[in-house]
Amino acid sequence: MRSKAKLLLTRIFAEPVARWLARTGVSPNALTVVGLLISLAAALAIAVGYVAAGGVVLLAAGLFDMLDGALARATGRVTRFGALLDSTMDRVAESAVFGGLAWRSAGLGDATGVMLAFAALVASFLVSYLRARSEGLGVPGDVGIAARPERVILLALGLMSGLVAPALALVAALAFVTAGQRLAYAAAKTREAGPSAGSNDR
Repeated sequence: MRSKAKLLLTRIFAEPVARWLARTGVSPNALTVVGLLISLAAALAIAVGYVAAGGVVLLAAGLFDMLDGALARATGRVTRFGALLDSTMDRVAESAVFGGLAWRSAGLGDATGVMLAFAALVASFLVSYLRARSEGLGVPGDVGIAARPERVILLALGLMSGLVAPALALVAALAFVTAGQRLAYAAAKTREAGPSAGSNDR
Protein backbone atom coordinates (compact mmCIF):
# COMPACT_ATOMS: atom_id res chain seq x y z
CA MET A 1 0.00 0.00 0.00
CA ARG A 2 2.98 2.30 -0.39
CA SER A 3 2.18 5.70 -1.87
CA LYS A 4 2.00 5.93 -5.67
CA ALA A 5 4.63 8.65 -5.73
CA LYS A 6 7.07 6.51 -3.77
CA LEU A 7 6.43 3.44 -5.91
CA LEU A 8 6.97 5.38 -9.13
CA LEU A 9 10.15 7.13 -7.95
CA THR A 10 11.48 3.89 -6.48
CA ARG A 11 11.12 2.04 -9.78
CA ILE A 12 12.48 4.86 -11.93
CA PHE A 13 15.24 6.22 -9.72
CA ALA A 14 15.89 4.44 -6.45
CA GLU A 15 16.19 0.82 -7.55
CA PRO A 16 18.77 1.40 -10.35
CA VAL A 17 20.85 3.69 -8.14
CA ALA A 18 20.56 1.27 -5.22
CA ARG A 19 21.93 -1.56 -7.37
CA TRP A 20 24.92 0.62 -8.23
CA LEU A 21 25.43 1.65 -4.59
CA ALA A 22 25.28 -1.99 -3.52
CA ARG A 23 28.59 -2.52 -5.35
CA THR A 24 30.27 0.31 -3.43
CA GLY A 25 29.73 -1.18 0.02
CA VAL A 26 27.93 1.86 1.45
CA SER A 27 25.42 0.93 4.14
CA PRO A 28 21.70 1.80 4.11
CA ASN A 29 22.02 3.44 7.53
CA ALA A 30 24.76 5.71 6.21
CA LEU A 31 22.39 6.89 3.47
CA THR A 32 19.73 7.54 6.11
CA VAL A 33 22.11 9.84 7.98
CA VAL A 34 23.18 11.59 4.76
CA GLY A 35 19.52 12.18 3.91
CA LEU A 36 19.02 13.77 7.32
CA LEU A 37 22.03 16.07 6.84
CA ILE A 38 20.65 17.20 3.47
CA SER A 39 17.27 17.92 5.09
CA LEU A 40 19.02 19.98 7.76
CA ALA A 41 20.79 21.91 5.01
CA ALA A 42 17.40 22.57 3.39
CA ALA A 43 15.99 23.77 6.70
CA LEU A 44 18.93 26.13 7.21
CA ALA A 45 18.62 27.52 3.68
CA ILE A 46 14.93 28.21 4.24
CA ALA A 47 15.48 29.78 7.65
CA VAL A 48 18.03 32.29 6.31
CA GLY A 49 15.89 33.23 3.32
CA TYR A 50 17.07 31.02 0.47
CA VAL A 51 13.62 29.50 0.14
CA ALA A 52 13.74 28.32 -3.48
CA ALA A 53 17.17 26.78 -2.97
CA GLY A 54 15.81 25.11 0.13
CA GLY A 55 13.11 23.53 -2.01
CA VAL A 56 15.67 22.08 -4.40
CA VAL A 57 17.72 20.68 -1.51
CA LEU A 58 14.57 19.27 0.07
CA LEU A 59 13.84 17.32 -3.12
CA ALA A 60 17.35 15.90 -3.01
CA ALA A 61 16.79 14.85 0.61
CA GLY A 62 13.58 13.13 -0.44
CA LEU A 63 15.47 11.07 -3.00
CA PHE A 64 17.95 9.94 -0.35
CA ASP A 65 15.00 9.04 1.85
CA MET A 66 13.99 6.47 -0.77
CA LEU A 67 17.50 5.26 -1.52
CA ASP A 68 18.21 3.86 1.95
CA GLY A 69 15.25 1.50 1.83
CA ALA A 70 15.95 0.49 -1.76
CA LEU A 71 19.59 -0.21 -0.91
CA ALA A 72 18.59 -2.27 2.13
CA ARG A 73 16.35 -4.42 -0.06
CA ALA A 74 18.96 -4.71 -2.82
CA THR A 75 21.64 -5.89 -0.38
CA GLY A 76 19.43 -8.01 1.87
CA ARG A 77 20.23 -5.73 4.81
CA VAL A 78 16.67 -4.90 5.86
CA THR A 79 16.70 -4.73 9.67
CA ARG A 80 14.30 -3.62 12.36
CA PHE A 81 16.86 -1.13 13.64
CA GLY A 82 17.28 0.29 10.15
CA ALA A 83 13.53 0.85 9.93
CA LEU A 84 13.54 2.52 13.36
CA LEU A 85 16.49 4.73 12.43
CA ASP A 86 14.86 5.73 9.14
CA SER A 87 11.57 6.62 10.81
CA THR A 88 13.33 8.58 13.55
CA MET A 89 15.49 10.55 11.12
CA ASP A 90 12.41 11.33 9.02
CA ARG A 91 10.74 12.91 12.05
CA VAL A 92 13.88 14.95 12.83
CA ALA A 93 14.07 16.07 9.20
CA GLU A 94 10.41 17.12 9.13
CA SER A 95 10.80 19.02 12.39
CA ALA A 96 13.83 20.85 11.04
CA VAL A 97 12.21 21.84 7.74
CA PHE A 98 8.96 23.05 9.29
CA GLY A 99 10.99 24.73 12.02
CA GLY A 100 13.00 26.55 9.35
CA LEU A 101 9.78 27.71 7.73
CA ALA A 102 8.39 28.89 11.06
CA TRP A 103 11.64 30.73 11.82
CA ARG A 104 11.57 32.46 8.45
CA SER A 105 7.91 33.42 8.86
CA ALA A 106 8.52 34.74 12.38
CA GLY A 107 11.41 36.87 11.12
CA LEU A 108 9.07 38.40 8.55
CA GLY A 109 6.36 39.00 11.13
CA ASP A 110 4.13 36.50 9.34
CA ALA A 111 2.02 34.92 12.08
CA THR A 112 -0.05 33.03 9.51
CA GLY A 113 3.07 31.40 8.10
CA VAL A 114 4.15 30.33 11.58
CA MET A 115 0.76 28.74 12.27
CA LEU A 116 0.69 26.99 8.90
CA ALA A 117 4.14 25.51 9.52
CA PHE A 118 3.00 24.36 12.95
CA ALA A 119 -0.19 22.82 11.56
CA ALA A 120 1.74 21.00 8.84
CA LEU A 121 4.19 19.66 11.43
CA VAL A 122 1.43 18.40 13.73
CA ALA A 123 -0.48 16.80 10.85
CA SER A 124 2.65 15.13 9.46
CA PHE A 125 3.57 13.72 12.87
CA LEU A 126 0.01 12.46 13.31
CA VAL A 127 0.22 10.58 10.01
CA SER A 128 3.45 8.84 11.02
CA TYR A 129 2.17 8.12 14.54
CA LEU A 130 -0.97 6.47 13.22
CA ARG A 131 1.09 4.27 10.91
CA ALA A 132 3.32 3.15 13.77
CA ARG A 133 0.41 2.45 16.12
CA SER A 134 -1.62 0.68 13.42
CA GLU A 135 1.26 -1.57 12.45
CA GLY A 136 1.84 -2.28 16.14
CA LEU A 137 -1.72 -3.65 16.17
CA GLY A 138 -1.04 -5.76 13.10
CA VAL A 139 -2.94 -3.43 10.75
CA PRO A 140 -1.30 -1.99 7.58
CA GLY A 141 -0.69 1.69 8.30
CA ASP A 142 0.53 3.04 4.97
CA VAL A 143 -2.89 3.97 3.57
CA GLY A 144 -4.06 7.46 2.62
CA ILE A 145 -3.64 10.06 -0.08
CA ALA A 146 -0.58 11.94 1.17
CA ALA A 147 2.25 9.91 2.66
CA ARG A 148 5.65 11.50 3.23
CA PRO A 149 6.81 11.42 -0.45
CA GLU A 150 3.73 13.34 -1.64
CA ARG A 151 4.12 15.87 1.15
CA VAL A 152 7.81 16.42 0.42
CA ILE A 153 7.14 16.92 -3.29
CA LEU A 154 4.28 19.36 -2.68
CA LEU A 155 6.26 21.37 -0.17
CA ALA A 156 9.38 21.46 -2.36
CA LEU A 157 7.35 22.67 -5.34
CA GLY A 158 5.77 25.36 -3.19
CA LEU A 159 9.18 26.52 -1.98
CA MET A 160 10.66 26.61 -5.48
CA SER A 161 7.67 28.46 -6.95
CA GLY A 162 7.34 30.97 -4.14
CA LEU A 163 3.87 29.66 -3.20
CA VAL A 164 4.96 28.77 0.30
CA ALA A 165 1.78 29.55 2.24
CA PRO A 166 -0.54 27.69 -0.18
CA ALA A 167 1.84 24.72 -0.19
CA LEU A 168 1.94 24.61 3.60
CA ALA A 169 -1.84 24.86 3.81
CA LEU A 170 -2.21 22.05 1.26
CA VAL A 171 0.34 19.84 3.00
CA ALA A 172 -1.38 20.36 6.34
CA ALA A 173 -4.84 19.71 4.93
CA LEU A 174 -3.82 16.58 3.03
CA ALA A 175 -1.91 15.25 6.03
CA PHE A 176 -4.95 15.68 8.29
CA VAL A 177 -7.09 13.91 5.68
CA THR A 178 -4.53 11.11 5.48
CA ALA A 179 -4.53 10.79 9.26
CA GLY A 180 -8.32 10.48 9.17
CA GLN A 181 -8.09 7.82 6.48
CA ARG A 182 -5.56 5.82 8.48
CA LEU A 183 -7.63 6.06 11.65
CA ALA A 184 -10.80 4.98 9.83
CA TYR A 185 -8.98 2.08 8.15
CA ALA A 186 -7.51 0.90 11.45
CA ALA A 187 -10.90 1.19 13.13
CA ALA A 188 -12.50 -0.98 10.46
CA LYS A 189 -9.76 -3.60 10.56
CA THR A 190 -9.61 -3.86 14.35
CA ARG A 191 -13.40 -4.06 14.49
CA GLU A 192 -13.29 -6.99 12.06
CA ALA A 193 -10.74 -8.75 14.22
CA GLY A 194 -12.78 -8.21 17.39
CA PRO A 195 -11.54 -7.11 20.82
CA SER A 196 -8.38 -8.69 22.15
CA ALA A 197 -7.65 -9.54 25.76
CA GLY A 198 -6.67 -6.47 27.72
CA SER A 199 -7.45 -4.14 24.82
CA ASN A 200 -8.87 -0.64 25.07
CA ASP A 201 -11.53 -1.34 22.43
CA ARG A 202 -14.40 1.14 22.76
